[in-house]
Amino acid sequence: MTRASVSERLADIPRVRETILRAAEAARGAGESYAMSHAWLFTGPPGAGRSTTAVAFAAALVCTDPDVVGCGRCDNCRAVFAGAHTDVVHIVPKELVISVETVRGIVNQASRLPTVGAWRVIIIDEADRFSTAAADAFLKTVEEPPASTVIILSAPSTDPEDFSTMLRSRCRHLYVPAPSESEIVRLLTQEEGASEEVARLAAAASLRHIGRARRLVRESGAQTHRAQVINLAELVFHGDAAFKAVGALVAAADKEAVAAHAEADSEERAALERALGMGAKGKGAAKALRGVASSVKQLETQQKARGTRRTRDVLDLALVDLAGIYRDALVLASGARVGLTHPDFEGLSREIAERVSVEGLVACQDAIARCRQSLDQNVTPVIAFNGMIGRIRQACNVK
Repeated sequence: MTRASVSERLADIPRVRETILRAAEAARGAGESYAMSHAWLFTGPPGAGRSTTAVAFAAALVCTDPDVVGCGRCDNCRAVFAGAHTDVVHIVPKELVISVETVRGIVNQASRLPTVGAWRVIIIDEADRFSTAAADAFLKTVEEPPASTVIILSAPSTDPEDFSTMLRSRCRHLYVPAPSESEIVRLLTQEEGASEEVARLAAAASLRHIGRARRLVRESGAQTHRAQVINLAELVFHGDAAFKAVGALVAAADKEAVAAHAEADSEERAALERALGMGAKGKGAAKALRGVASSVKQLETQQKARGTRRTRDVLDLALVDLAGIYRDALVLASGARVGLTHPDFEGLSREIAERVSVEGLVACQDAIARCRQSLDQNVTPVIAFNGMIGRIRQACNVK
C-alpha cells in the first residue's frame, strides 16, 4: 500500500481521520474554516503513531489532487510519505532536552515560505523534551506562525509534566489512540511480509507500539534481546544470577545505542571537520584552526548526550518487557479473560503466578516503575537495575 490515501492510512482511527481531512479541506478554502488551525498538538500513548499521523496530515495539506484530499498518488503526497518533500520539515530530537539553540533553528525553518506547495509544515516529535526556556522561545512562533506555515507538535499527553501549558494553550489538541491489534497485524502482514502468527505475537509483545512491532518482525536481534530481558524474571529465583545478568544487559543496551548511530555520528563529525577546514596546510592554516577544537568538543558533547538518550530509551523498553511478564502472571493468578502480553512465555508467567502472591506481583511492578523513575533522574543504569532486582527478590520472597 505504498500509495495508500490518507483516508486509508488512518482508517483504524476514524475520529482522527475525519478531523484531519476536514482541516485539510478547510485549508483548501472548502468546508468549515474553523476546522483548520495553524498550530496542533498530537498526543497519545507510545507507539500510537502520532508521528505517522502528523505526516499523513502534512500530505493532506500539500496534496494536489483536485478531488481526493490526501490522495497518496500525486507527486506531493508521495514525496511527503517518502520523507523527501521540501516543504515538510520533520524534526526528531536526539538530545535529552530540546534547547533554545535548537528552537532558533526550528523558528528559522518555520519562517520560510513554501517552495512547491501551498503550505510549509513543521513536525516536531518528542515535544515533551522542550526545556522551559526553549518552550518560551518557541511560544511566539506557535502563537503567530506565518500565514502559510502549519506547526504540528507531538507529545505523550497534555499533562504539565509532559508538555508546556503555555504552548498547549496556543495549540489545537488531537488525541491519537493506540492502533488496534488487528490493524497492527494488517500492517505487519501486508507491509513487512510477516506471517499472521508472528504479526499477532509482535502486536501483543509491543503493547500495540507500531514502531517496536515492526522491529520485532524485522530484526532477529530484537526478539533475542526481548527474551533476555524476560528471562530476568526467571533468574531472580537463582541466587545472584539476575544481578550478573544486569551488567550484560546494560552493556548490550549501550552497544546497541552506539552501533545504531555510529556511522551517522562519524559522518556528522567528518562534515564538521570539512566545514572547519581541518587538515588544511599552509602558513595561515594553524592560526585559522585554533578555534576548531572547541567546535569539535561541542559536537562530541552533543553526541554523548544523544547516546545517553538512546541508551535510556533501549533500557526503558527493556523494563516495559519485564513489566509485561509480571502483568501476565497477575492475569493468570486472577483468572482474568484478557490476552497475555508475552503469550510465548506463558509457561514462565504461570510459574511466577504459582510462586508469588498477588501482593508480591504488584510489588514487582512497583519495583520496575521505580527503576524507570530512577533512570529519568539520571541514576546510573546498573545501580538502578540492581536496586530493582533486589526489590523484586524481596517481593518474590527469595532468600
